[in-house]
Amino acid sequence: MKVLVVGGGGREHALCWAISASALCDKLYCAPGNAGIAAVAECVPVAAEDIDGQVKLAKEKDIDFVVVGPEVPLVLGLVDKLEAAGIPAFGPSAAAAALEGSKGFTKDMCAKYDIPTAAYGRFTAVAPALEFLQQQKLPIVVKADGLAAGKGVVIAESMDQAEAAVREMLSGSFGEAGASLVIEEFLNGEEASFFALVDGKTALPLASAQDHKRVGDGDTGLNTGGMGAYSPAPVVTEAMAARVMREIIEPTVAAMTDMGRPFKGVLFAGLMIDNGVPKLLEYNTRFGDPECQVLMTRLKSDLLPALMAARDGTLSHVDLRWRDETALTVVMAAKGYPGAYDKGSEIRGLDAANAMPDAHVFHAGTASKDGKILATGGRVLAVTAAGATAAEAQTKAYAAVDKIDWPGGFCRRDIGWRAIKR
Repeated sequence: MKVLVVGGGGREHALCWAISASALCDKLYCAPGNAGIAAVAECVPVAAEDIDGQVKLAKEKDIDFVVVGPEVPLVLGLVDKLEAAGIPAFGPSAAAAALEGSKGFTKDMCAKYDIPTAAYGRFTAVAPALEFLQQQKLPIVVKADGLAAGKGVVIAESMDQAEAAVREMLSGSFGEAGASLVIEEFLNGEEASFFALVDGKTALPLASAQDHKRVGDGDTGLNTGGMGAYSPAPVVTEAMAARVMREIIEPTVAAMTDMGRPFKGVLFAGLMIDNGVPKLLEYNTRFGDPECQVLMTRLKSDLLPALMAARDGTLSHVDLRWRDETALTVVMAAKGYPGAYDKGSEIRGLDAANAMPDAHVFHAGTASKDGKILATGGRVLAVTAAGATAAEAQTKAYAAVDKIDWPGGFCRRDIGWRAIKR
């Protein structure tokens, strides 16, 4: 069968890498793809957000199945358009993707259906938001309601910082994403990422992971789209996974059906776990990036039939197997990220890094020009390795990182510290 993966980041490279190994996949396309994806798929220069262009491409190439990677085309309704054109697609409808597209929608759903989450308020004007702030304890979390590329969240340590975040978001600095905002209580505990495939009624738990959001070592500095991750997350024990399914994932699946927005795709729950009690921080409606890279590294089963079953409503017949190892990925980003950064610097040593034991380099923001690999984005590479323990996986991943010659890039040197400290 012919498969199209939509997107061009590290997550999509990991998905293409896994799907290309499927016995069901005869031909794989990726749009727009990147320099690394080009090794396993035919890349076509159609932007992920170009909904009509993606549908046109799928028709022209006679695609049998589409896997939508990023959140923006999901929220814009790409899956709806593909299905209307008779092209089967993996991912939620636009109505179901509201779980990621609107933090306020998700908070209201949690309140209505008793899904554990932080206390909150929703606002579209500055004055009532500031009045609400005065009644809250610090630290406090201020979130843009819509999609903000992982950067629309401020954890305010002071009231001045919280008020500034409210004014900035509602001033239009985040565009439509900040037309409304959510102010919620700060939750203490340990963060974890929990994934489940969903077919509208059945939810199949996947592996857990833990992301490193802050740009600097020791979890310092600005929030980013993610500077590294590992799987499994030790805090998500078998008992905890069962509790998350029972108290958070399954009630969400039922709630979405009840609201006339049945969810199909992957539910990515950002959790805070404190004293053995999980609460939902937020939902994403796609695989995480860089979490997808470690999940695909650990997955033993064929990914493609599972994605097709989620679309077809037959997940109850699927059983996925996972490697017992730990997988760990280190994101290499352009200097300056998450602020302003230069593009176009050359990256060398990728073949040497890929040749390291149990290591693989997933590309995110790269392009190939005149035989050279150039950096084109903020987060550029995800250097991933597997090992018997988190410490071993970390050692292997950084050994591969050190083979890469890229003066224009940087990475954190402590990915996995929490698991290793355990």
